[in-house]
Amino acid sequence: QVQLVESGGGLVQAGGSLRLSCVASGSTRSINLSGWYRQTPGKQRELVALISSGGSTNYVDSVKGRFTISRDNAKNTVYLQMNSLKPEDTAVYYCYAEGTTALFQQYNSWGQGTQVTVSS
Repeated sequence: QVQLVESGGGLVQAGGSLRLSCVASGSTRSINLSGWYRQTPGKQRELVALISSGGSTNYVDSVKGRFTISRDNAKNTVYLQMNSLKPEDTAVYYCYAEGTTALFQQYNSWGQGTQVTVSS
């Protein structure tokens, strides 16, 4: 199967920046769609940003103009550059990917999550 490993979370002051990375490994032939979600205690996981294999992007309104999602297909890696961070961005951020394995099976995978904490 396909495993996703996130990195780059941490503690930052409001107005600061962080860059999250997510590397896909395992039996992946293609990654058709990848993205980032976030979750805070007691709330549902919400979409932050998505990027297609062709580079089309989609963002939740609250992060537009501040966050940028990108991907490096050669490295099977997706990034989330987060600028002008706000305390309300504090959450556990999860990487997501869906695509096709080497055996032409469809998959969708989640990372283990990385904590982002923005202090005021």
